[in-house]
Amino acid sequence: MTVAHSERAHAKLSASGSSRWMTCTPSAALENELPDTTSVFAEEGTAAHELSEIFLLHEIGEISQRARTLRRNKFERENEYYSQAMEDHVQSYVDVVVERINEAKASTPDALVMIEQRLDFSRWVPEGFGTGDVLIIADGQLEVIDLKFGQGVPVSAENNSQMRLYGLGAYDRYSMLYDIDRVRMTIVQPRLDSISSETLSADDLLAWGDTEVKPKADMAWEGEGDFVSGEHCRFCKIAPTCRARARENLKLAEFDFADPPTLSNDEIARILEQADELQKWAKDIKDYALEQAEKHGVKFSGWKLVEGRSNRRYSDPEEVAHTLHENGFDEEVIFRPREIKTITALEREIGKKTFSEVLGDLIVKPQGKPTLAPVSDKRPELQSVESAEEDFADSI
Repeated sequence: MTVAHSERAHAKLSASGSSRWMTCTPSAALENELPDTTSVFAEEGTAAHELSEIFLLHEIGEISQRARTLRRNKFERENEYYSQAMEDHVQSYVDVVVERINEAKASTPDALVMIEQRLDFSRWVPEGFGTGDVLIIADGQLEVIDLKFGQGVPVSAENNSQMRLYGLGAYDRYSMLYDIDRVRMTIVQPRLDSISSETLSADDLLAWGDTEVKPKADMAWEGEGDFVSGEHCRFCKIAPTCRARARENLKLAEFDFADPPTLSNDEIARILEQADELQKWAKDIKDYALEQAEKHGVKFSGWKLVEGRSNRRYSDPEEVAHTLHENGFDEEVIFRPREIKTITALEREIGKKTFSEVLGDLIVKPQGKPTLAPVSDKRPELQSVESAEEDFADSI
């Protein structure tokens, strides 16, 4: 019987956290001492995986249409994260998987398809394991497909350590039974319309596991190595209190400002490179300190826990309206005109597909407000107002 997604065990050196423990090897040991936490986004992702499993089991013939309908309806009734929009996005993911299955069966009619498979990569990572959402084996190729339900930024499968570890686990499990020459690893993010794949030869993947993963995993398991700050800190449990991260961010405060008294453009560029991370770090520190003070009674020198600002609200809106009616006030005084729900709320309510079909021609997206971004950002560069004026003057 399939274990519920929310009840599955988590590895000390998880595939999802591999970009972190492969870079900052001693962080895993410290994280392991702290309790696991969750978030609305993580729980929503778990729900999407559960719904996709129902649909995919039907697609590969594991359950009947009736069973699919019963399970889907039960999910809608009982899961607080269900919405028509979620179902639409999950169906988009399922469609991609079915395309890959059909592609595999076109070359190999008896291609093997598996859903929610436990993958053991402990040959390279101590006690390392994870779950492959979809595995397809056909004509010398093994493919691992992973659903990511977040809508933050597209995640690339290229050089993705999580996907490569899944690939190693799948290869290690099935290479004795099937002739596998190459491994394709695919990430599908339906809410971003993003599909990314990387294909490696089995030899290259194994070499990566032996030379890159195993030495770092052994260090991480023993808590050895140096703490290293970077983008990988984002989901680290010890990020708020990590001294290496603090040291890196405090370098900005120690910036060696040179004469003249105003900053040069090059100096501003260097500060901009660090400013976003500095803001994230400061927020993490504030959130951590508040939690410790509020829930654990921790005292921080010079700071105290106080009641924050709040806005007045009606204790019972219906009773407020009733009372005003009784006191002779008209409805136009009591109620504001009806408002259309926000685009996001309506799309969630009626589903992305229906929303697009019915209201697509009535939706506009104004030009975004200019903002600074690193050169590596994929968005095209805008002209400044001054540059645009100069170009216009030159064209006259």
